[in-house]
Amino acid sequence: MAASPLYALGRLHRAIETASNHTDPQTRQRAEAKALAWEAILSSMATGTLDVGSRTPVANTPAWVTLEVAHGGFATGRYVAEGSLTDDERRLLERLPVLPAAASERARLNTWFLSDQGLEHLARVLDGGQYTVDVPEHGALLVVAWLVGNGHDALGLDLVADLYPLIDRLRFYPVERDRPPTSGAVVHLRSTGEVSAQLRRVTVQRQVAAMNEAIETWLPLYDRLVGLWLDTVADDWPCRRWPGDWTERRARWFADFQLALQTAQLCGEHRKPRSTLFILRDALERCEADSSALTGRDVGRVRMALRRSVARWGEPTSEQRTALRATQHEWASRPTHKQVADVLVERLTSIPQNGGITDLDPILAPVHVDTPIRQEVEVPDSLVRKVERGLEAPIEDLIERRVVPSSEVLAEVLPQITSHVAAGAFQDPKLRELYSRIYAAFRHRRSLLLLNLEQQVQIHELPWVKAIEPFQQRRDDTRVKAHDTLRHACLLALGSFPQTILPNPLVRELTALTKQAELDLPFVEEVAADIFMGSFTLKWRQAATITSDLMADTLYARYYDVPTPAAWPPLSDSSPSFAERVKTRWGKRTADDFAQVCIDRAREAALGDGSFVARNGTVIEQSQILTTHNLAPIVDRLGLTGRVSDVGADWAAVAFAWIVKEQTTRYDSWQSQLQMLKSTAYAFRQALFFLSFVDEPTQRHVIIDLKSLAASQPQDWEERFAPVLGGLEAVLDGGRFDATGYAGTTGRRFLGWAVGRHWLLPPPVETRGKERRQE
Repeated sequence: MAASPLYALGRLHRAIETASNHTDPQTRQRAEAKALAWEAILSSMATGTLDVGSRTPVANTPAWVTLEVAHGGFATGRYVAEGSLTDDERRLLERLPVLPAAASERARLNTWFLSDQGLEHLARVLDGGQYTVDVPEHGALLVVAWLVGNGHDALGLDLVADLYPLIDRLRFYPVERDRPPTSGAVVHLRSTGEVSAQLRRVTVQRQVAAMNEAIETWLPLYDRLVGLWLDTVADDWPCRRWPGDWTERRARWFADFQLALQTAQLCGEHRKPRSTLFILRDALERCEADSSALTGRDVGRVRMALRRSVARWGEPTSEQRTALRATQHEWASRPTHKQVADVLVERLTSIPQNGGITDLDPILAPVHVDTPIRQEVEVPDSLVRKVERGLEAPIEDLIERRVVPSSEVLAEVLPQITSHVAAGAFQDPKLRELYSRIYAAFRHRRSLLLLNLEQQVQIHELPWVKAIEPFQQRRDDTRVKAHDTLRHACLLALGSFPQTILPNPLVRELTALTKQAELDLPFVEEVAADIFMGSFTLKWRQAATITSDLMADTLYARYYDVPTPAAWPPLSDSSPSFAERVKTRWGKRTADDFAQVCIDRAREAALGDGSFVARNGTVIEQSQILTTHNLAPIVDRLGLTGRVSDVGADWAAVAFAWIVKEQTTRYDSWQSQLQMLKSTAYAFRQALFFLSFVDEPTQRHVIIDLKSLAASQPQDWEERFAPVLGGLEAVLDGGRFDATGYAGTTGRRFLGWAVGRHWLLPPPVETRGKERRQE
C-alpha cells in the first residue's frame, strides 16, 4: 500500500489560501513557508525521491537520520540536523585550517572535531556538561569522544564509519552553552531563549495601531476642520463670514492633511463619502474665502455635518470635547504589548538562554515604559502566559498553571524526566548525562506516516546509541525507578486530563518506561482511519484479554457489551486454532480473531452510506472499546484499582462536564463537528470506565448531576442528547443494547464514529429553517 498525495494536495491548497487571504502578515508568511514545503513534498512524491509511508521515505537516507516532518507524518525530504551554519560555527570555521576545496563547511567542522584537538575539546565539554543536544545527531561525536577517552578506539572508529557518508551535511557535534541544563524533577515547556524569541515576534495589533493613529493624527485634523467651518457660521449657517486668517489656516490644514495621507494609512474613515470628515474636507477643497463655489445644497450638507459633530462631541474648544480628547490621548499613550514585550526580553537576557526560568516574579514585575509620560503598567495576561511557558517547575505545578494544558503537551515535557530514568543503566556519570540528553532529543522527533505495519525508528537504531549499549547495566534500582515514574506519569495523565485518551506521543513515552521497568503492559496507539489496513498486532488482543478480565460485569462491560474472557483463549504456536487466529503480514504477527470481532461489532455504526475512512473509523473505535485504549492494562498492571476507586467518580464528573461543554459549543465546519463527536464519545467511554470502579449509588449520583447539567443547556441540544442519557440509565437499571445500538424505547449507545450522518449532529441549517416555517 502506498500513501495518497491527496492529503498533501489538500494541505497545499489550505496553505495557499491562508497565505493569500489572512489578515496577519506573520500568519501569511508562515503559511507561505508551509505551502513551499507541501509543494516540495508533492514534487518529490511525483518524481519518486520521496516514498511517503516508508520508515526510510527519503532516497539514500538511513532510517536513523532525523527528518523534517510536516503535518500528517509527511517527510519533506530535508534533514533537521543539516540547516545553515550558526554564528558560533562560523567563528570556529574562521580558525580552522583550510581543507581541500571539495570539502563542505560542515565537513570541515566535523573533521576538526574528530582531530586530536577537537576530541580534547569535546572531552572538556563532556566534563563540564555545558552543552545541549537539540537533535539526536548533535550527540554523535560526543559519544566518539567518550569512547576514545575511555580506551574504546575501535568502537569509536566503527561509529565514525557509520557517520562518514553524511559527514559533509549533518551537524554531529553539540550546541555549547553557558551553563549545564537543569536536570531532576523540574521541567520546562520552552527554554528562556525560545520565550525571548516568541516575545520578539509580538507586534502591535492592527486594530490598536489604527486606533492610536486615529487619536494622534486624524482626530486633531478633524477637530481643526470642524473649527475652520464653525468660524464661518453666522445665524446658524456656514459660509456667512470669513475671518481674516481663514485662508492661511485652510492652507496649513491641507498641508498637514497631505502629510497625514502619506504617513498614516491604517485608518480609512476619512475616505468614506458619508463621514463628517470627508464631507467637510470635500467642501473645503472647493471653497475659498468669499468664494461662491459651493451650492446651496453643499452648504446645507456642511451645516448638517457641523450640527452632528457638535451635538455628539461638543465644539472643538468645549470642555466636553477637550475632556474626551484627553482621555483618548491617555489611551493612545498607554504602552503597547510590543513595548512591554521588549522590556520582558531585556529582563530575560540576564538569564541563561538554554534553560528554564526558575523565578517569574522579577520577570513579570510591573513594567516602566517611556511613552510621552513614563508609566508603570502590569504585564498583560497574554504576555504572562508566554513567559510562563518557560517556567521551570515540577510537572504538577505546570499543569495547575495551565502551562501544560493537555496530554499532548504533557508528552512534550515528560522526556525531561524519563530521559534520566532511561540513562540510569549507565554507571559513568558523563555517559549517563549524555545519554539522557540524546534520549530527550530523540523523543522530540516527529513521527512519520507509516504503512504496512512498519514501526517508527527506535532509539537503539541510532549508531551512536548502539555503540554505547554494551555499557548499560540493568539494575534493580533502575527498574524500580522506571516503574515508579511510569505509575506517576499515568496517574498524572489520567487525573489531570480524564476526558482525553492517551495521545500517541505519550503512549510511546509510557511504552519506553514499561520496557525499562520490565513490565508486561501492552500499550496500544490510536490508529489513523485514513491509513488503517484492517489488521491489529497481537498486543491489541492481549489488551483486550486484560480488559475482559478486569471489567467483567461492570457498568463499562454492560454498556459496551464487552466479550467475556472466554472470547480470548490463550494463544500458543501449538494450539489447534493458532493458524486461524494469528497471521503474519508484512513481517508482523496479527490477531485476526480480534480484528474480526471489531469488524462484526462495527456494523452497529455502519448502517448508512459513507466513505471508507468512516468505515475504518467504526472498526478502530471498537478496538478502543475492547482494549479501553490502555486504561484497563494500566490499572491492572500498575495496581491502581484502589486509587481509581477513590477518585473515579470525580474523574468521571470532570469528563462529563467537558462533554457537555464541547457538545454545546458551536462548530461551523463539518470537520470540526465530526472531531467534536469523536472526542466527546471517547471522553464518555473514559467516564464510564472510571465510574465502573465505584459503587452503584455513587454511579447514580454522578449521572443525576450529568442530567441536571444537561437540563441547563439549550433545549434543542438537550433533546438530541437525551438518548445518550436514556441509554446510560437503561444499562444502569439492568438493560442492554440490541444489535442496532438501542436500549428501551429511547436510549441509544453513544459512539463517536458513524457511516452516514451521525444522529447526534444538529440538523442542517436549511432543515432547521424548514422546521421552523412548518411550526
